[in-house]
Amino acid sequence: MLSILGPQSRYCDGVSRRGFLKVGGLSFGAAGLTLADLYRAEAAAGQSNSHKAVINIFLAGGPPHQDMWEIKTEAPSEIRGEFQPIKTNVPGIEICEVFPKLAGLMDKAALIRSVVGCSGGHDAYMCLSGWHPNELKNIGGRPSMGSAVAKLYGPVDPSVPPNIGLAKPTKHVPWSDSGRSGFLGSAYSPFKPDGPGMQNMTLNGITLDRLANRRELLNQIDSMRRDIDITGAMEGMDAFGQRALDVLTSSKLVDALDLSKEDPKIVERYGDGKPYKYQYDGAPTCNDQLLMARRLIEAGARVVSLSFGRWDSHSQNFDLVRDHGSKLDQCLSALINDLDERGMLDDVTIAVWGEFGRTPKINSKAGRDHWTRVSCAYLAGGGMRTGQAIGATNRLGEEPAERPVHMQEVVATVYHNLGIDTSSATMVDPTGRPQYLVDHAPISELI
Repeated sequence: MLSILGPQSRYCDGVSRRGFLKVGGLSFGAAGLTLADLYRAEAAAGQSNSHKAVINIFLAGGPPHQDMWEIKTEAPSEIRGEFQPIKTNVPGIEICEVFPKLAGLMDKAALIRSVVGCSGGHDAYMCLSGWHPNELKNIGGRPSMGSAVAKLYGPVDPSVPPNIGLAKPTKHVPWSDSGRSGFLGSAYSPFKPDGPGMQNMTLNGITLDRLANRRELLNQIDSMRRDIDITGAMEGMDAFGQRALDVLTSSKLVDALDLSKEDPKIVERYGDGKPYKYQYDGAPTCNDQLLMARRLIEAGARVVSLSFGRWDSHSQNFDLVRDHGSKLDQCLSALINDLDERGMLDDVTIAVWGEFGRTPKINSKAGRDHWTRVSCAYLAGGGMRTGQAIGATNRLGEEPAERPVHMQEVVATVYHNLGIDTSSATMVDPTGRPQYLVDHAPISELI
């Protein structure tokens, strides 16, 4: 909820001093944290003019590796599953039949079929940071990629936070995690446009619908500033508070989150992912969030994280993959094409993966259970050497038979694509010790 209306010490227009000074304080992690706090931290970190970016798409619940990117045609029936492989536009690479659009874009992507190092937790922590959740827990834990990038680079645009989390709230809360700031502190937590879209954003009684009227919005801001100046509060605000207010006086962030401003043909290309099926305690299949992520990056965001679907297929695995997979095929292919057409694909890395894989053996409910010995990832863009499949599992999909790729290697590759050298870049923890971003090098086949 974004509101500058506050409960105490109200001015004549109904705006409280506390409400004003906490303008923009929505879902930044710790209670009461404001945009001004974030900007103070970002100023200390410095800024960068470069704008490499990442869209991290978390397939919450653990996607079935053997039913997506590496169909086991030679496995026995109790393992093989129901899907057929289809050819891609890269000779020799085949993927599941539910991804026909992505098959035509294989030259722009890379498959990792042998991801290892999963902690086994039913959460996004390792996909967002590369680290086990218990690492440095006594000093706050390891920061996510978004938090680290916000610390190292700061914002591209003062009115657009560099680290944004779009994950919808889920009943199983860890599946809607957009990344933790860890030992960096709450100032680097992701910005979350919480609630049912931007309808929850209010500015002195103006809703999202009325925000489209720029003149009315600015009149309200000017009136509020005059009232605050009378009391002397404006004089007491520092430059960071002024920048926090810039988020509201600028339409850039609001516009990026408002898909009604997008070309309807582009919106239709992505789809909306409805009806939402197999959601249960997980995330909906919000196809339009991928479009929103592209718009946010154009506006200035560096890292956008989201959670797509609920892949915890203990039952009805094949029906779930048909539903979720076909929707992912539509919106992910739309995103890749969209970025490519805009000349952004080499600058934006797309990572699509989950916390672990699924069991080779199909259970009595036509499902697959948790399997931490191997998983998978789909990467696109980022200037990588795409058009290849890296690694492979054995005949039964149990474990890597070729080129195990640690989860940290995937994260290190994303950092590399953002222009960060993981062999030298460090962040100082609260004890004064420099901490490397990851312990593994980027995937050499991709860089």
